[in-house]
Amino acid sequence: MRLNLSTLLLSLAASADALQYKGVDWSSVIVEERAGVRYKDVNGREKPLEQILVESGVNTVRQRVWVNPWDGNYNLDYNIQLARRAKAAGLDVYVNFHYSDTWADPAHQTTPAGWPNNIGDLAWKLYNYTLDASNRFADAGIQPTIISIGNEITQGLLWPLGKTNNFGNIARLLHSAAWGIKDSRLNPKPKIMVHLDNGWNWDTQNWWYTNVLNQGSFLMSDFDMMGVSFYPFYSDRASLESLRSSLNNMVSRWGKEVAVVETNWPTSCPYPRYSFPADVRNLPFSAAGQVEYITRVANVVSSVNRAVGLFYWEPAWIHNANLGSSCADNTMFTPQGQALSSLSVFQRI
Repeated sequence: MRLNLSTLLLSLAASADALQYKGVDWSSVIVEERAGVRYKDVNGREKPLEQILVESGVNTVRQRVWVNPWDGNYNLDYNIQLARRAKAAGLDVYVNFHYSDTWADPAHQTTPAGWPNNIGDLAWKLYNYTLDASNRFADAGIQPTIISIGNEITQGLLWPLGKTNNFGNIARLLHSAAWGIKDSRLNPKPKIMVHLDNGWNWDTQNWWYTNVLNQGSFLMSDFDMMGVSFYPFYSDRASLESLRSSLNNMVSRWGKEVAVVETNWPTSCPYPRYSFPADVRNLPFSAAGQVEYITRVANVVSSVNRAVGLFYWEPAWIHNANLGSSCADNTMFTPQGQALSSLSVFQRI
């Protein structure tokens, strides 16, 4: 039996009271609704997803922004529509600029079509795009609490000019993006985040930030937060203790707020491609396992000074239930769109 999203996230709230941001990425809700999905709470009552999230203890939603996708999904208009719904429900909004027309991640950072192919003009375009997009949110009455300048940019952004064979270009681009936000009409200003993957790997975080900050053009004053992705199903080295050590090292060295901005746990994983880390290998692939895993991650995050948040990635994207992993289902909803129940487990934790 699977547990419901409300119970899971209330458990998260109870186990991680120190966390300022208790959130989910809900980018695909409009895509799902257009496909006919109607979300329901634990009792089967049809409600807007944002209402279910609020009732579940979520206080912030994360939204990915693509520049010019072929079908319009995840573009700026899509995201303003979605952010208005979040605001009306009392949720804070975390905007995640991908700076691409499609997915941006460690394996893909494709520059939007038609953007310049020299670094000076590209940096200027990036500044103006970020400025204009930030102003669009402001003019719509949306004041994001966090804006991420890139998504999982461990291997750079806006390839090929922004690859890690030229950290000078990466630093210049990030400085331009940050100042697009700072010069915008957003007031109060959101916290500006840099987001890398493999948050458990201190060597990666140290290599990347040391090289970027050593360029002298992307300054400590340009950004406020360091976000990390942390998934259990891509490496058996992605242990909770490695995450704790890495986050502590990041805070100790750079003094920024840190957050786990992507994670999830499967309810079904019959054929995992990689071994799971030893410290979570005993957890079941079930809703009960989700509860235990998220509670453990939240406890790690809340144990780190200046660690402020945890976000579950796309719990309601039921037509993409594997969420990019080799596991069959990492969502928190049934295929019929219902948040499932088994509340008694939360009475015991």
